[in-house]
Amino acid sequence: MDKVIDFLRQLQQNNNRDWFEDNKTKYREAIDQFNAFAEKLIAGIGEFDETVRGLQVKECTYRIYRDVRFSKNKEPYKSHMGAYICRGGKKSNYAGYYFHIEPKNERDFVGQHLMSSGFYLPEPKTLKSLRDEIFDNGERFIAAIKKADGFRLNMDNVLKKNPVGYPKDSPYSEYLRLKDMYLEQFLSDDFILSPNLLENVIAQFRKTKEFLYFVNEASEYAYDN
Repeated sequence: MDKVIDFLRQLQQNNNRDWFEDNKTKYREAIDQFNAFAEKLIAGIGEFDETVRGLQVKECTYRIYRDVRFSKNKEPYKSHMGAYICRGGKKSNYAGYYFHIEPKNERDFVGQHLMSSGFYLPEPKTLKSLRDEIFDNGERFIAAIKKADGFRLNMDNVLKKNPVGYPKDSPYSEYLRLKDMYLEQFLSDDFILSPNLLENVIAQFRKTKEFLYFVNEASEYAYDN
């Protein structure tokens, strides 16, 4: 991932069209390296999660061009690259495995390298189904989180009170208030540049399989009813 990190680090300091056009060769080398990795990652995850088998890279990756129409930040390019590997591809309504490369900074999407599993801003009906599932089977939810050693449940985006319809004294209140449902693990440059990166990422994501199955069962229920 050396070409990816090097290109993105330079882009962070030169996020404008002139620089990008002058460095198109570096961009193509970086995106080719990232896509080659994403292809192997899809296959590797598919070995333990059959729901993602057969996905194409283009179904899991994103354009580098930013939509700046409604943003105060008018920088034209994303200074990160990510792959979201989930049943049906990135546009589906299913939770998945997200791998993200972003040299450390304070201005962009995450601000550092990341891998995560779950839902980021699920649709309202999916979120309602997730909360119902946690309310009914909270112990299973907690057990799945504990099995994902090295990950933590993101607790940044939460309601101040329990959503309407759920009792205040529920033992799972802290989870019922979540607006996102995903596990996360931040990664160092050394992790990303390891010659064993692919094997390490697959091994880590494997730990989140039960968590993914839990939240996707809830998603299936939301759209079957």
